[in-house]
Amino acid sequence: MDFSRVRLSAEDEEFQRALRADLARLITDDVIAHDRETGENFHEGVHLALADLGYLSRDFHTEADGGFSAVQRRIFDLEIGRAHAPWFHWPTTMMVAKAMVKFARPELVAEILPSVLAGRTRLCLGYTEPEGGSDVATCKTKAVRDGDAWIINGAKMFTSNAHNAHYVFLITNTDPEAPKHKNLTMFLVPLDSPGVEVQGIRTVDGDRTNITYYSDVRVDDKYRVGEVNGGWTVLRDALNSEHGTVERNAEGLEKLATMTEHILLMAEVVDRVAAVARIDDESVAYRLGRAAARLEVAMSAPAMSGRVAIAQTMRDTAPDLMDILGTAASLPVGTTGAADDGGAEYIFRLASPTGIYGGTLEIFRNMIAQQILGLGRVAYAPPVKR
Repeated sequence: MDFSRVRLSAEDEEFQRALRADLARLITDDVIAHDRETGENFHEGVHLALADLGYLSRDFHTEADGGFSAVQRRIFDLEIGRAHAPWFHWPTTMMVAKAMVKFARPELVAEILPSVLAGRTRLCLGYTEPEGGSDVATCKTKAVRDGDAWIINGAKMFTSNAHNAHYVFLITNTDPEAPKHKNLTMFLVPLDSPGVEVQGIRTVDGDRTNITYYSDVRVDDKYRVGEVNGGWTVLRDALNSEHGTVERNAEGLEKLATMTEHILLMAEVVDRVAAVARIDDESVAYRLGRAAARLEVAMSAPAMSGRVAIAQTMRDTAPDLMDILGTAASLPVGTTGAADDGGAEYIFRLASPTGIYGGTLEIFRNMIAQQILGLGRVAYAPPVKR
């Protein structure tokens, strides 16, 4: 295994310098405070500015089409996280846009993609339902054909950033009598359509997500993405990107796993706690050393394994950090007397939902067992009666 550092070329060093300068100018204290207050993980001014500077387009495209090189893409991912940029809306938008390029009509792609890359149009995900949990294929939101359009009725949970988006990538059931996975159709639904309602929900870490309701929403067939009842193919492709199950290149420079921005935040907190803690206390030294070791493992693990390692490390380590700092660690950021200015308290709250976003840790562990270890499908059989 090669742990050598990548030696940056003069061009890449200049790219990093320019990017850091742009982020330092854009990600102000007011922007970070706004993000903490709203929990939106989005700031329209920053988003539009990064689009104007060409970063969104270069992040979307391959190097052959004018996008980042492998080294520049890695620099971009790291610097975005280090700057605490309110950024999570763009990766979702980009994931949907890439699925559209692959499955949507060329006319729809031509209509929407330029505005997406200019930052003016944002996209969100409409997968999970109030009673569906992580099994997206149990979709009950119905779409019924009506001439050249569809009438949609249903609800979706955790439609994050729907209030800042213009379209929702919505999975629907178009044939209730058909077998599971063969009754789904995907649409890109304009969120300003009559009958769409967006209702905010706050999570324990302060983030805002949404529940979205669809009441007799009429959507033209041009917004259908993929074949009728072929939505599972479209959804699976997008989920593979979100879950990190896509084939990776051999250069070792790609973002290893989703949620790496979260573990970067925790690494900063561990450093700050270590700076003020009593290292001469053997218990404290042991717990901080264990935290540093687990951070290194989590930040080095790829794909689904990395996602699980990141979330589990945060869940296991956050209570230790709170305990090391004492009762003042329970005070949030901006509160007088808060230890570490509330960093450990925020990580403690963030750790729990990190293991739920995009699927629970249990789902990912099952996927690792099946897809990486080859252990076969889980048998959820009732206990044997004796």
